[in-house]
Amino acid sequence: MIPVNEPRIGPRELEYVNECLQTGWISSEGHFIEGFEHAWADYCGMKYGVAVSNGTVALQLAVACLDLQPGDEVILPTFTIISCAQAVIYNGGIPVLVDCDPRTWCMDVGQVEAKITPRTRAIMPVHIYGHPVDMDPLREIARRHKLVIIEDAAEAHGAEYKSARCGGLGDINCFSFYANKIVTTGEGGMVLTNSETINSRLRSLRNLCFQKERRFYHTALGYNFRMTNIQAALGLAQCENIEMAVQQKRWMGQEYTRRLNRFENLQLPVEEAWAKNVYWMYGVVLNESTGMNAVDFAKRLAEGGVMTRPFFLGMHEQPVLHARGLYIDEHYPIAERLARQGLYLPSGMTLTFAQLEKVCDVVGEEINRKQ
Repeated sequence: MIPVNEPRIGPRELEYVNECLQTGWISSEGHFIEGFEHAWADYCGMKYGVAVSNGTVALQLAVACLDLQPGDEVILPTFTIISCAQAVIYNGGIPVLVDCDPRTWCMDVGQVEAKITPRTRAIMPVHIYGHPVDMDPLREIARRHKLVIIEDAAEAHGAEYKSARCGGLGDINCFSFYANKIVTTGEGGMVLTNSETINSRLRSLRNLCFQKERRFYHTALGYNFRMTNIQAALGLAQCENIEMAVQQKRWMGQEYTRRLNRFENLQLPVEEAWAKNVYWMYGVVLNESTGMNAVDFAKRLAEGGVMTRPFFLGMHEQPVLHARGLYIDEHYPIAERLARQGLYLPSGMTLTFAQLEKVCDVVGEEINRKQ
């Protein structure tokens, strides 16, 4: 069975992790944390990086810096992971949704301005499956309405928008370094910013709001969202090798496209002229004319030895959010179609040419099979 994703660990990662073990610096102190923060922020063109325990809490801390009041709103795509909506809700705000672009699957920037109200505080673009959001019009909207942009670049390590790297395009920018990401620390995340004030706030919040002058005297409530030195050691090693990783991902995406673009019943990922797609996950959307949905297709591919994963289910279709009285009568047709017809193919860093060939062969066989 060809797995969807497998992380890779090389000699540099082992060297750095062994140093942590041999020196005893295994927890949330140690030079790899600062080294990883500086290296990743610099790679993305930002001043400050604050390493945290995962990508979900990176979003939670980013939204916390807005000091939302009850009823304040943050606009985000419905087609995303629940961490985005959760970060807003946990901070007392209301996530307001827009549909996604039918080509890139990222948020439909053209729908954003109509959703702005006097309570809107921020916009949260999410770069989906490695392709950037169209950021220039979004930043213009944010500028005119004096809104903060919280950029979710969890799936877009090394991706570029008009030659600028994702993660360097907003005011507060968030990453995940989960096991299936291009740069992985197992679990882990980071928040980037150019604001010294926000940097200081993030560092305090992630570390229980301890004070330098009087450690156990607290004037605010924070969180234990720290990253360990061992995790940072993995992250720094992979950051040093990221261009090779991005090249491998782009080879994978382009090779899949070359082999699968003959099937008219499959919508494949795009790369807009202004974008550099890193194909974090190679998604396909099955045409309804096949008589199959993504669940049916996944079962058939599994029988052929190919594992897949489903696309996101929109926030407006989540029972837990309906229970909160959110999105009861809202419909977003593009996201709904993607959720029912989309899945992604094996996309791991260790995917071999022979495995990719087999995946394409199995996909072709199942697409062409008579219903």
